[in-house]
Amino acid sequence: MHAMGTRKEPSLASLFAGFVSIGMMAFGGGLAAWTRREVVQKRGWLDDRQFLSGYALSQLVPGATNVNLSVFIGTQLRGVAGALVCFCDLTALPLTIVLILGALYLHSRGHAGGAWVSTALGGMGAVAIGLNLGTGIRLARRNIAGLIPIATTAIVALSIGVAGFSLVHVLMVMMPASLLLAWVTRPK
Repeated sequence: MHAMGTRKEPSLASLFAGFVSIGMMAFGGGLAAWTRREVVQKRGWLDDRQFLSGYALSQLVPGATNVNLSVFIGTQLRGVAGALVCFCDLTALPLTIVLILGALYLHSRGHAGGAWVSTALGGMGAVAIGLNLGTGIRLARRNIAGLIPIATTAIVALSIGVAGFSLVHVLMVMMPASLLLAWVTRPK
């Protein structure tokens, strides 16, 4: 059963166009932000809760989170064919661009004027961080309500981002703690 409910399934061509677009726009980072914009805001294929569930699951399974997310979305919308289309369309163009830029970078090292490649990559990284922060704040405002979820989010963000604890260690502590708190405070 698809996560879409009564909404019309997108065609494989629509998935192709959407995920090629995501792959092109998200070069340099910010992939989750671009994916949410395309899949939730622009095309309405999933709602925020479905997207966040898929994103959480994509982080838990082995592999690149955003590639896992594309496979999740494709599977939810069109099954195996959708998963293949989303995966291939998301990765093909960026892979080609990375290979070309990698060759340019290796060729430009040691040559005068080669610093522009490093500068451009640094700029793209800053943009990616900004996109991810903006998406995180937007999703938090819409989907995190109550003192316990806000405190849990803050503890995880500060533990990883400020204190520098390992993601694995933080998750090993906070996942059971947040599940227990959700179970204890659930409406009866």
